[in-house]
Amino acid sequence: MKTIEIYTSPMCGFCHAAKRLLKQKGVNFAEINVWSNPSRKPEMIQRANGGRTVPQIFVGETHVGGCDELYALERAGKLDSLLGL
Repeated sequence: MKTIEIYTSPMCGFCHAAKRLLKQKGVNFAEINVWSNPSRKPEMIQRANGGRTVPQIFVGETHVGGCDELYALERAGKLDSLLGL
């Protein structure tokens, strides 16, 4: 299974929705809270090609994007294969 990382903030509803979908899929993910660990935000921005908002989601080396993109993959039936399910 691929490593899944999600950059989040605790007050972000989209972050909670993205994490809820990943939990429903039964996959483990590493959460990087940029609110409590602001030194990780520049890393997120660089990895996300300038993306400054949370969540920023990565599956392996693939930058998924945010919550909307994650749910779009689910609706298109492409999320399971990306996650390696």
